Amino acid sequence: MAKYTKTEEALIWLCACSGLDPRERVVLLRAAPSPEALFARFETYCESNLGKECAPPAARRQALEKLLTEAEEKGYFAVTAESADYPKELKAADPPLVLFGAGRRELLGARKFCIVGSRITPPWAQKFGAEISARVSKRFAVVTGLAEGGDLAAVRGALPGDLICVLPCGLDECYPAAHAAVKEEIRSTGLLLSEYPFAEKTRRYSFFARNRILAGLSEGVLVLSAGEKSGALITADLALEYGRDVFAVPYQPNVAQGAGCNELLKKGAYVCTCAQDIFDCYGIVLKEQTVSLLPEEEALYRILHAEGELHAAVIAERAGLPVHEAAAILASLELKGMITKAGGNRYSCVK
Repeated sequence: MAKYTKTEEALIWLCACSGLDPRERVVLLRAAPSPEALFARFETYCESNLGKECAPPAARRQALEKLLTEAEEKGYFAVTAESADYPKELKAADPPLVLFGAGRRELLGARKFCIVGSRITPPWAQKFGAEISARVSKRFAVVTGLAEGGDLAAVRGALPGDLICVLPCGLDECYPAAHAAVKEEIRSTGLLLSEYPFAEKTRRYSFFARNRILAGLSEGVLVLSAGEKSGALITADLALEYGRDVFAVPYQPNVAQGAGCNELLKKGAYVCTCAQDIFDCYGIVLKEQTVSLLPEEEALYRILHAEGELHAAVIAERAGLPVHEAAAILASLELKGMITKAGGNRYSCVK
């Protein structure tokens, strides 16, 4: 069984077994001289500061041992605010007392960069986000959630590299449930984190709480997509509050999924049109990998690149090609990661 100090054990029990909310935990920790003292005389501090009765010492120890045994059996671990490898970036933000994890614990000490986006993210932005995430994961551990859209694009790009996924529920749970297989893939190659007891389900307030961890862990945050009231904007706002760098993908005017991104750019966020925009901010230089294009591919790519997004029939017309020939070339460009489908038989550039 994993070894924890008395202080760590006290904090683990307080967060996972006491049944108290975060505000109540803070009240008791301020009242007691140490977490160990709080654990030893919990009934006294609880009654005098919260007016609540609680379980006797023997029951507390039993609950803690049961939790630690369960963690050992499931391959989980706990890192507390008093642990040596608790992320130093998070301590400077709004840190949870305990993080429960599954997977590669060493990623806690890696450089981290957050990539998020709304659940409704355009296909081209998902493609772009996956590509950015793949490149960023070569120098940072990518930090994100598990939601549909922008978060999942970041996950897909970073797998099977350095990836940290922060959950709005306990490690036993999965939200959304449809991403259970992806969650297990992350656990096998990256790291899952949660501040909640193992079996706790997602609650309405969990997303805001999760977003503060995403922002707090990371040196910077990239927003791939965001409507006017997107949760991705909450992560960006928290990052600014913590003094972190914020990046946003620019959108054409009147595109609802990008309204929040454009607003961030108006307020001074960094423009991100490629991974090097992020690397430049941190003085990182990566050697570019060039993609070899055939002459006919180059011709169609240039037509599309000049406009940003076009219907396949328009591209064919401008290239002077039959639609079926243009479609084959466009499919080749898509396979090479140069363009992506934007819906309605339209295409847009991702490079």
